Amino acid sequence: MTAGAPWLDAPVRVAGVAVRAAIVDLDGTMVDTLGDFHATLNRMLPEFGLPAVGREQVEVRIGKGSEYLVAQTLRIHLDDARADAVYPAAIESYQRHYANVNGNHANVFPGVAEGLQRLADAGLALACITNKPTAYARELLRLKDLLGFFRVVNGGDAFPRKKPDPMPLLETCRQIDMQPAHTLMVGDSQNDALAAKGAGCAVVLATYGYNHGEPIRATPAAAYFDRLDQLELERDV
Repeated sequence: MTAGAPWLDAPVRVAGVAVRAAIVDLDGTMVDTLGDFHATLNRMLPEFGLPAVGREQVEVRIGKGSEYLVAQTLRIHLDDARADAVYPAAIESYQRHYANVNGNHANVFPGVAEGLQRLADAGLALACITNKPTAYARELLRLKDLLGFFRVVNGGDAFPRKKPDPMPLLETCRQIDMQPAHTLMVGDSQNDALAAKGAGCAVVLATYGYNHGEPIRATPAAAYFDRLDQLELERDV
């Protein structure tokens, strides 16, 4: 794999949008990590005398970071006051268990490695933004042989605010020396679309990811894709 050749003067059109860089989400876009989240939560919950949760209960809570996932999962069983009281110990437990689970129940979505290679071969600078902690994101990408594609990997702890706030996209654009207007966000959820809109980036969305149980095509985007390697690429001349 390669992190990409130096981009040329002419931009690349991805799904009709002229760009020089792409920022790619991780969970639900590149890697199906629902199994990791499900396994971790069900290791955490018994420590607080709480029953296990189902995969479908976890899936609709993915996408806003570990803190949100844990807080909302506690609320399946507890009222707000009790959930808030338990939360500090619960998030510590979750992070401890996640470190041991990371990648064990996760699979790269079909077409992702090939799609990243196509984007890199076209000369796009690639970065990864996710709301999971940076160390876990880098390790997961390494385990799944995807880390080498990216110049920058920024997790939810990299900046004071997370997606859907535009800050992570704006700061990552600065890190890779790209203008937001020349950068494509590749994601799977309304969070990604909102962050892209706020930053001034175009967005394309996966049809197979996590979007809080809502149909992804209800979220405006430049394009929707069933496989990352099926995105239309064209070099401007």
